[in-house]
Amino acid sequence: MQKPGPCPKCGSSFTEGFIVDETYGAHGVSNWVEGQPVKSFWSGIKLPREKVPVRTFRCNRCGFLESYATD
Repeated sequence: MQKPGPCPKCGSSFTEGFIVDETYGAHGVSNWVEGQPVKSFWSGIKLPREKVPVRTFRCNRCGFLESYATD
């Protein structure tokens, strides 16, 4: 996937980055999962095997975030 066009809020350009998921001493990249969350006693929610990493772009001027989950 290419960088998105101009920011829909202010017309400025974007910089690519990611949103950090933090847990007990670990860091990871956010993932997209299809469907509704299902509670799990042991881990908070049950996760299917298929997850898609999320790419996020931040507007250089206004800070608007635009995220994509593509394979």
